Formats: sequence, structure tokens, C-alpha cells
Amino acid sequence: MNITLRQLRAFIAVARSGSFTLAAESLFITQSALSGLIKELEQSLGVRLFDRSTRRIQLSDIGRGIYPLIDKILADLDGVLDEVANLKALKKGVVRVAAPQLMACTLLPEVIAAYRAEHPQVDIRLIDCAVESVTSRVFSGEVDFGLGPERDPNSDIDATPLFELPFHAVFPPGHALTARETVRWADLVDHPLITLQGQFTERLSVDLHTAMREGDLDPATTVTFMSTALSMVAAGLGVTICIPYAASLVRLYRLDMRPLVEPVVTRRFYVFSRNGRSLSPAAQSFREALFGYVAREGAFTGHP
Repeated sequence: MNITLRQLRAFIAVARSGSFTLAAESLFITQSALSGLIKELEQSLGVRLFDRSTRRIQLSDIGRGIYPLIDKILADLDGVLDEVANLKALKKGVVRVAAPQLMACTLLPEVIAAYRAEHPQVDIRLIDCAVESVTSRVFSGEVDFGLGPERDPNSDIDATPLFELPFHAVFPPGHALTARETVRWADLVDHPLITLQGQFTERLSVDLHTAMREGDLDPATTVTFMSTALSMVAAGLGVTICIPYAASLVRLYRLDMRPLVEPVVTRRFYVFSRNGRSLSPAAQSFREALFGYVAREGAFTGHP
């Protein structure tokens, strides 16, 4: 049995109009082509669907029985096709993105706002989480993709470079470092240093030790969130270090930033996705918008 959509649509059109002429016009085909489709359908099913006379056409008993079933099948199919068209046209869709807390409260809201201005019907759901759990959420399928600093290689996760930026020193206005265009890492020794716990400080210590034989971090305080570190700096309890994509948060705390040099230490950030898993049209569109935003913003200058 080889039944086609064209045959089913022809059956519904004739059943609704009660006329081969009107049905052919509604389908934009000739009457002979319509008659051929109905004949093929009846032959495939092995039953007569219409009772024909010289004066009228009406559904047979079997035709009346299967009409609501076929009508529902075509309505459901049209609904699916409309859904796909809306998703392709970005008239709807859901995008789930995982990002570390700092990136989720600085870079991502700006990107989401710019994207929503162009695609207001796409729902962007931001999952702010610990940096260590970003790739696990990508792997589990909880999110479409994630953002974060470089991680150990994983054959199941694709890591596409997003940007690479140098560390900056952060301190209050009027601080002894304010007059400098750049700050040396060695200059931080003279001030209480507040850094983040975990891999942030551990990886940075390794980088500094590699670049400077005597270079190392000796934090006075370590905290979990950058917002805590910035609050402490604003209260005059020390200085901290961060990546300049967080400049908007630094400005919110009314603090100053300067590039750290001798050596210049950078950190790479990536977009993480699951290998072998394609993105929805909305997710792919938002991913492209993210890369476009980063390209337009350049180096995310840290000077307020």
C-alpha cells in the first residue's frame, strides 16, 4: 500500500467541498489530476470513498468513517510543519546556556538583551552554576551549550575558543595603584590580595611560577564569588584580580582596573558543546550572536 499526502489532501478537499471542481481549485491542480489522486487512493485502500452520481458527490459509508481520522492526521502534520517553520524562522524556541556565576552576571545578560531585541520570541534560559559543573551540564544534555575557562580535554565535549583576555588588577579609586597605566604582578605584594578559591588561584599560581621563578600568589583572603571580592575591595580591605569581561561589575562597585604585566598572563574562554549533538535553530542562532557580540566588543576594555 502506497498512500501519499497528496492523495489524502485531495480526499479531504473533495469531502469538504462536495465538488471535484471546487476541490481542484482549492488545491491549485486540474480536475483531471484531482480525479486521478482520488482513484489512486481508492485503489490503494481497495474501497470506494465517494458515491458519485450525475448530480452530486457524497462520501460513502467508509469515506464518512475515515474522514475524521484522516482530517486529524493532516491537522497534526500541519501543526508539526508549522512548528518546524516557526523554529527555523526563530519565531519561537528555547535555548539553555550554562555559565559560571561571574560570566552569568556580566557578559551573558548583555548578550541576551542584544539577542532578544532581534528575536523577542526566543526564550533564553541562563543557568548560572559553579565553573566546575558547566561541562557536566553540557554532557548530560541539561543545556544546549556552556561557557567557561579552559578545562582538561574531554573527547565527549567540543571546546570552541571564544576569547582570550589578560588579568587585570582591581582596586578602589584613589588607591596607590590608580596613577599607573599598568600594574606589575610584583606590585601586588605590597597590598592585601583577595582572590577566588579553587582552580582560579591554583592555575594562576602555576602560570606565574612558570613565567617568574620567584613569582607566586600569596592571597591574604580567598572567597567563592567575585562579587564578594569586589565588595571587600570597595570596603578598602585589599585588591583583587579579574578578567576584563567583568568590567561592568567592576564599574557597578565603582572600582578601577588596570592591566597586569611582567608577565602578561591570559586566560582562554570557550564555548562547550556535546560532540555529535546538533543544536536547534534557536540555539545555533544564539551561539552565533554570542560570537558576534564578542567580536564587536573586542578586548572588553577594563577602563571604566
